[in-house]
Amino acid sequence: MTLIANPIYDSVFKYMMEDERVANILLSALLKKEILELQVRQHEYTNVQRTHISLFRMDFSAKIKDDKGEEHLVLIELQKTWLPTETLRFRQYLGTHYLNKENVRKDSDSQYGLPIISIYILGHTLGELKEPVIYVRRRYLDYEDNVIEGKDRFIESLTHDSIIVQIPFLRKRTRNRLERLLNIFDQDCRLEGDDHLLEIDESLFHAEDVPVLTRLLKAGVAPDVRRSMDVEDEILSEIEARDTVIMQKDQVIQQKDQTIQQKEQTIQQKEQTIQQKDQLIRSMIRMLEQEGLDERQIAQKLALPVEQIRQLK
Repeated sequence: MTLIANPIYDSVFKYMMEDERVANILLSALLKKEILELQVRQHEYTNVQRTHISLFRMDFSAKIKDDKGEEHLVLIELQKTWLPTETLRFRQYLGTHYLNKENVRKDSDSQYGLPIISIYILGHTLGELKEPVIYVRRRYLDYEDNVIEGKDRFIESLTHDSIIVQIPFLRKRTRNRLERLLNIFDQDCRLEGDDHLLEIDESLFHAEDVPVLTRLLKAGVAPDVRRSMDVEDEILSEIEARDTVIMQKDQVIQQKDQTIQQKEQTIQQKEQTIQQKDQLIRSMIRMLEQEGLDERQIAQKLALPVEQIRQLK
């Protein structure tokens, strides 16, 4: 067994993925394609974003080889969440890529956007989907839903594929190379008493994947990384405390809302009762008028003020 730093932490994940060789190993395994060239886009979001502690972003440009042996330039958008977060955050970040003019390539007669592949490594689960790794792939279809072969730059510029990793469903699965490699994220492997470290079975890894373990082993003993993990724990504790206070306030608000709703229902019921009573009195007034009684006589008969009789007529 080998002790490695826990890459669920932003600081560890950043340390791991800024090693080009390690990033190549992990991304090629996720893409299931050979990456010929890979570059971390330093001018994008390589540093930890503190707008929300649970969301870390990183961008890569890559030249990949497909199953037909053809080479393609693509953008890889990598996002990792520690806690559940709104999909709007992902959409906003994705939108920056579509708007970025640097993601456009020109050929002899036109310009087009580089294809984008988005990868989401989630520390939480998605609804009813239980698979640890989910591939969302596009297809070109005609009206009869027949697959259209080939690709078009216009379409590739405006749509994208996605890969989603659900960390809670990893659970030491080893059905394929990717699942064995993703053991580095499996929180069931946390060292008892220290969430900063994972205890990993090194024998599960292919020889070509060992550099990933080596990098995380170095992260586990790097003072700067260890301090950053402590800071993340502190920030997370503050967020959890804040969220607890917010949740308690929300419960109080919900209780007040329920009380208000109950009072409104009571008022509505009283108003309905009054309306029904008024309708009954109007019916009695009309009946007594038909018998020839005047307002004063009707008031005496019903034991009501004459003014009320006039209002209800």
